[in-house]
Amino acid sequence: MGYLHHSRYLQYFEMGRVEFLRQSGVSYADLERSGVFFVVVKAEVRYRAAARYDDEVILTTTLVKQTHVRYDHTYELHRGEQLLATGATTIACVNRAGEVIEIPESLGQPGLE
Repeated sequence: MGYLHHSRYLQYFEMGRVEFLRQSGVSYADLERSGVFFVVVKAEVRYRAAARYDDEVILTTTLVKQTHVRYDHTYELHRGEQLLATGATTIACVNRAGEVIEIPESLGQPGLE
């Protein structure tokens, strides 16, 4: 049909989180190598307008809350001035065994003021 499949929006959100960490000086790949993982425990997407294949889009990712074990992010996906989708995720910090662990102090609070 020429439209972006609805599942792709969550992949964009994941890319936004990884880039958000990278801009804060943290490599997600390095975190995984050290045994620190983040898993999505809640995800929400609200579709506002259809994106088409080959559209150039801009994603804004914002860290809105951090506890000792989780991050809450919000997202806005735009094509030019048009809002295509909004979303939110909660990700929890876990070890290799999938057990919840505290976010390493070395991560601080990236993006929070």
